[in-house]
Amino acid sequence: MEIRSIQPSEMEAARALLVVNGWDRQVTKVEEFHELVSRSQIALVAVEGSQVVGFLRALTDGLSNGYISMVVVAESHRGLGVGRALVHAAMGNDPRMTWVLRAGRTGVSGFYEKLGFVVSEVAMERPGRRRAGDA
Repeated sequence: MEIRSIQPSEMEAARALLVVNGWDRQVTKVEEFHELVSRSQIALVAVEGSQVVGFLRALTDGLSNGYISMVVVAESHRGLGVGRALVHAAMGNDPRMTWVLRAGRTGVSGFYEKLGFVVSEVAMERPGRRRAGDA
């Protein structure tokens, strides 16, 4: 398995992986997904052979803070270290960096806790409004 920056030829496979795994919001439209990826400082895929089996998107200043926005792994590859490899590749090794995420999907908190994440007592959010037609 290889972890690398997403290539243009892998965009549709990554988008399809997200849709199949319930990430319909903001990835249903091809153009919108391409824009999300192009505006992200980090967009990685996990590739096995020629198959995209994982995807991660993150925003960061590279010095102090980072936000992991999306992590998805093909069901057939869960529990094999793909998600962990994607997260580690995105975060790097700088212990001064603070990384945040929203672990809103059922059952994912334990995964992130194993990677050193803890429930924050200081985070706040202003949720965006869904547009008409969004899932």
